[in-house]
Amino acid sequence: MKVLVVGNGGREHALVWKIRQSPLVKDVYCAPGNAGIASLADCVPIETSNIVELADFAQTIGADLTVVGPELPMVLGIADEFHRRELPIFCPSRSAAEIEGSKAFAREFMHRHNIPSPRYEIASSPEEAQAFVKKKPFGFPFVMKADGLASGKGTLVVKDAAEAKAVVEEVMTDKKFGVAGAKVVMEEFLDGEEVSFLVFSDGARVVPMVSVQDHKRALDGDQGPNTGGMGTVSPSTILNVDVHKQIMQEIVLPTVGGLAAEGRRYQGVLYAGLMITDAGPRVLEFNARFGDPETQVIMARMRSDLVPILQGVAEGHLKESKIDWVKEPAACVVLAAKGYPDAPETGQEIHGLDTLKNEPDVFVYHAATGLRDGKLVTVGGRVLGVTALGSNLDAAVQRAYQAIGKIKFDGMSYRKDIGQRALAKLHAPR
Repeated sequence: MKVLVVGNGGREHALVWKIRQSPLVKDVYCAPGNAGIASLADCVPIETSNIVELADFAQTIGADLTVVGPELPMVLGIADEFHRRELPIFCPSRSAAEIEGSKAFAREFMHRHNIPSPRYEIASSPEEAQAFVKKKPFGFPFVMKADGLASGKGTLVVKDAAEAKAVVEEVMTDKKFGVAGAKVVMEEFLDGEEVSFLVFSDGARVVPMVSVQDHKRALDGDQGPNTGGMGTVSPSTILNVDVHKQIMQEIVLPTVGGLAAEGRRYQGVLYAGLMITDAGPRVLEFNARFGDPETQVIMARMRSDLVPILQGVAEGHLKESKIDWVKEPAACVVLAAKGYPDAPETGQEIHGLDTLKNEPDVFVYHAATGLRDGKLVTVGGRVLGVTALGSNLDAAVQRAYQAIGKIKFDGMSYRKDIGQRALAKLHAPR
């Protein structure tokens, strides 16, 4: 088989790493890829937003499967372009991907199908948003989200009226997130523990992956601005069998069924970002893709061959009823550039990765890396995802941080508390 992976981040490195292990696969390509992916795949300089050129390339090489990582090409309709040419692709259609592409659509969809979620209101102008702030229907704090794609940074928690007014100005008037902020969704703030719950769906059948807990905030103690994700642990320590069953029956299956009923058959990864509240699980958001950095721990724990699963989803007949996972937990810590998420510095040389090449059960997934004059350098905000397996969660976390101790680049920053909330829950008196 020839497989093309679309994307250039840590998620795509993890996918390429796993796909390369399949005995079914002969050649792997990645567009555009990064310095780490280049050691496993042939990287081609096609941007992820150029869906016509990507389809042309897949057609030229005779790709047996294309796997799309990031959200932008999904929302632009890459699956529709590939389907038009009868090219196999693992990716939801443009209409199905709207579950991520528009927060307003997603909330209204959830309301129509009685999927548990916070109360919300939608504002299509700064005036409507400011009127909402004045009315305070949910009190403070509340959550404000840019309607469109904002690279995981469009969700803001506002604590009082002054901050809310300033955020409305920043997002809707000053257009901090561009056209993504032309409309905003205001939501009730929920207390609880966050969980990332990902499933494979062929449009009818659904197969869950292992659970993951993400750490969205930039700083220790869940402080600072939202990011694309600063680290993950798997499994989540707050999910039991009953909650898992509740998520499947009340959220996942009604979502896949509801999308199908509305003519939006969902083939791909459905990622539910959940808050586990005292009243049960509630949907914070849906993503139409593998998460990043969730994929790093999921791939590290997956024992099954990934490729037949991807093929089954793409072809609309997911045969795998159960995925085989290693029992060892995994932890991933993201190493970020100075200034991330607002203005990351780039061009810093990265040292120490060679010392980890033979480290057992440690995987360093490249995200924003490139080569300059033969040297490995940073080219963006989230640079590396240092991932490790361990006999238990404590060991996995410890191993990841030990590996980080061998890596250096100027301005390197990372959270020091990835997994601590999960461990506190695990070790809490019963």
